[in-house]
Amino acid sequence: MRFLGDCCRWLFVPPYRIGQIAEHIERIGLQSIPIVALSVFTTGMILALQLINIMYIFRAETFAGAAVAIAMSRELAPVVTAIVLIAKNGSAMTAEIGSMKVTEQISAMETMAVSPLRYLVVPRIFASVLAFPALTAIANAVGVYGGYFVAAYVMSVNRVAYNQTMFFFVDPDDIWTGLIKAAVFGFIVTVICCYHGLHTSGGAKGVGRRTTAAVVISTVAILVADYIMTFLFIRFLGL
Repeated sequence: MRFLGDCCRWLFVPPYRIGQIAEHIERIGLQSIPIVALSVFTTGMILALQLINIMYIFRAETFAGAAVAIAMSRELAPVVTAIVLIAKNGSAMTAEIGSMKVTEQISAMETMAVSPLRYLVVPRIFASVLAFPALTAIANAVGVYGGYFVAAYVMSVNRVAYNQTMFFFVDPDDIWTGLIKAAVFGFIVTVICCYHGLHTSGGAKGVGRRTTAAVVISTVAILVADYIMTFLFIRFLGL
């Protein structure tokens, strides 16, 4: 909690390192588009395949479009995107900062009166809070198209009815709730991974141990946070 408080305090202390933030956005965001797109495309395909197979019983297969779009925008797109980014970027954050810690580069920064939080953590937090929602927005579109691809070309569902049903039932609230979740996930993942990186000890073995811990704890944390935010959205905002 003390580390979290220090991170929040440094977030509002200028100047901001725009170059570092842009570099991390490129690494977290742009370089992750292919793997995120592939993950959510196949997720949308699987979801549509299962839903259509069930809804055929009730002759309501065209409603699968709405179900896929709502599930992707509210839950699957932000969660799948966050899990992929934990594996790809969260582990890299922990390993990179942990290697700096065990080789005493962090101590050298502190000796020169440079705050590791300000130099290493804050730019990553800003980048993650911006990149996670952007990737989630892309994931929404790709995942919905994956469901449409299966419905139209594999299961031979009426395309017009499928799209009309989807656009009728999906609201802007479904989309922005998912984007809010993605921003929170980005903050949680970055804080956890940077914390474990800065508290690494024990050489190369310690780096591996802390990286594993960061990935596991981040994954569990976003699932717990997803439930809490979903509960709050439904209970207090009626979304």
